Amino acid sequence: MGEFTIAGLRVVREAAATGSFSTAAEHLGYTQSAVSRQIALMERAAGKPLFERQARGVRPTEAGRILVRHADAVLGELDTARQDLSDLESLAPVRIRVGGFSTAMSALLPRAIATLVARHPAARVPLREGLSPRLLTAVAAGRLDLAVVPTPAEIPDGVVVEHLLDDPLLVAVAPDHPLADQLGVTPDRLRDQRWIAGSADPGSTLLGAWYDPAQPPDIAFVARDWFAKLGLVAAGMGSTVVPGIAVPVLPSTVALVRIDHPDAVRRTAVVYRTTLRDDRVRRDLTEALRDAAAHLSALVRQRLR
Repeated sequence: MGEFTIAGLRVVREAAATGSFSTAAEHLGYTQSAVSRQIALMERAAGKPLFERQARGVRPTEAGRILVRHADAVLGELDTARQDLSDLESLAPVRIRVGGFSTAMSALLPRAIATLVARHPAARVPLREGLSPRLLTAVAAGRLDLAVVPTPAEIPDGVVVEHLLDDPLLVAVAPDHPLADQLGVTPDRLRDQRWIAGSADPGSTLLGAWYDPAQPPDIAFVARDWFAKLGLVAAGMGSTVVPGIAVPVLPSTVALVRIDHPDAVRRTAVVYRTTLRDDRVRRDLTEALRDAAAHLSALVRQRLR
């Protein structure tokens, strides 16, 4: 007994559907002798006649009808497999290496990446958190494809900077702090504050203290971890400056106060290389970042009412 073949199953199914070997040959692009040969091979594999030869064509036998049912199932599965393989090729994984400073990683980037992955399910987005100068250097060197950073003063060759948002700076204080019931304060009311900062250096890019050139800040605690900073604030050990984009993840154990000063804003940008290979994905991620930034800005306004 021979073996059933895919070509033979197609011939049997087409001959049964058309009632003619010659018509089946025409539909499949075979010669009539090739169709007859395939039918003979399939009848040998079945061990039974599959068709009754009549004056005006052919009609499947009971064995033929059984084989046609199985041919439909087998060929249907093969068509599905072919489509799945085609879809797999169209969903070839895309990869974009993304960096961001710590507070951008808290809500802005996660929301944008979720939107990107919904649009590109096979996307891979390796993340890198770091200080903004290092992230900018990594983009320029090709180690990152895109990064969210405070707008840089100097732009390396081959790097594009697109403005993303003007992020308001806020002061986080304990709920029972004298400023906790204020919507906004001027810098002169912050001069006597004890600060919890990411660095003892007032000029550091790590947020924490409001810098007043007329009076150096009183940094009571240095803590780079945001949970540590906010824990100290909630315990009444001092105040800390936080960016607006972090508002969605800030605990209810701290109160937020707007700083009423033109410098109380951090201009934030998207930076990427001009030679980025898959610019389509970069554009989609940038668009998602803009949408996330707009949503976060609305949440800041709502929290400060």
